[in-house]
Amino acid sequence: MKKILTLALAAVMVLSLAACGGSSAPAATTAAPAAPAGETAAPAPEAPAAAEVKIAVVCDASGQNDNGYNQSAVEGAKELADQYGIAYKVVEPTESTGDTLAALAEDGYNLIFSMEYDFDALVSGEAGADPIAVQYPDTTFVVFNATPNVDAEGKTIHDNVISILYNVNESSYLAGALATLVNENADVLFGDGYSFTPTSQARAMGFIGGTNSDGITVFSYGFIEGVQHVAQELGVTYDYYAKYDAGFSDVAGGSTVAGTYYDNGANVVYAVAGSIGDGVAAKAKEEGKLAIHCDANKDGQQPGYILTSVIKNTRVVVKELTEALMNGELDKYDRITMFDLASGSTSITDLATISAAIAKTDEAQAKWTEIQDYVKDLSAKISDGTIKVTNMQNGDSFDQSTCPNINFK
Repeated sequence: MKKILTLALAAVMVLSLAACGGSSAPAATTAAPAAPAGETAAPAPEAPAAAEVKIAVVCDASGQNDNGYNQSAVEGAKELADQYGIAYKVVEPTESTGDTLAALAEDGYNLIFSMEYDFDALVSGEAGADPIAVQYPDTTFVVFNATPNVDAEGKTIHDNVISILYNVNESSYLAGALATLVNENADVLFGDGYSFTPTSQARAMGFIGGTNSDGITVFSYGFIEGVQHVAQELGVTYDYYAKYDAGFSDVAGGSTVAGTYYDNGANVVYAVAGSIGDGVAAKAKEEGKLAIHCDANKDGQQPGYILTSVIKNTRVVVKELTEALMNGELDKYDRITMFDLASGSTSITDLATISAAIAKTDEAQAKWTEIQDYVKDLSAKISDGTIKVTNMQNGDSFDQSTCPNINFK
């Protein structure tokens, strides 16, 4: 059956072997502990030759051309193929995630990056079958945005499953602070082509997430805390509208929800929902307001109407872990590895695109410089630990009472 499944899935897999080179930022990782004194450390696993390395990227529903989360990972794989000559495969599955992972492992792919938010077959097993991780112990599976590979006591279940988390709570905090400062000064910063609701009428923010999961709320709660930080300093209160089950592909639906939030007085709507963010950005331009995108730098998609993008660089992960496999060092990575703001693997954009839309008056330019400096200072305080941001992926809990300047709608 595995062979039949492998052949069936081959028709939906895209095999490519060329791209351009590049470098990546380091990730925050922890090496495996040394052997106690008097004991002999286990020999490091032998590094496979490049010709023996086969990696795969399993895309989620947004597909490999989503200009973000999936595409960034695919680009990393292409760069590795060009640089080292390794084999890689990109899969847009038409079968279940578990079947796809099993077929790839059966075909000898020794490092598989699964972008899909579906872990049951991999970690727990389905329909009475052993977990995929147990069936293929020589394959390393990498999952994102969640920690499904731990038991109730927090212990690792399978040694060949690595969970990758990004501190997007931190970059979302910056986005929330930026959005609030821009909203408070919109009449100074922007000229013709915008139709912002005055703060004398309403103060509001919107958030649209793909699923009600820690991988999505980690963005939202960081964003809320950034809004709270500035709102408290200014002594103002914001309404917060949120939808956490929008999915990842209903572009028109995302546009409709964003339109509702704009009608309720929000001047900024943050989308963490794959291609739905494209619909939000289009609605922002239509309404003369602002959107915040995510995963990659998408500021140029609707220039002047996307305030910033919260970047989650999957390319860095694909490149770094594959190179670790090639060097026989993959076991040095924790089974839960975090990429944080200080590492440069997550951030907001450099704001170059929105800067071009700022009015050319001395007042507007001075205020914009002041806002950017403020956000840079917040970034430094987060990186050095002065500011702590709730991280739903790490098991933190979010307490609405800690944000008294937010009205949750």
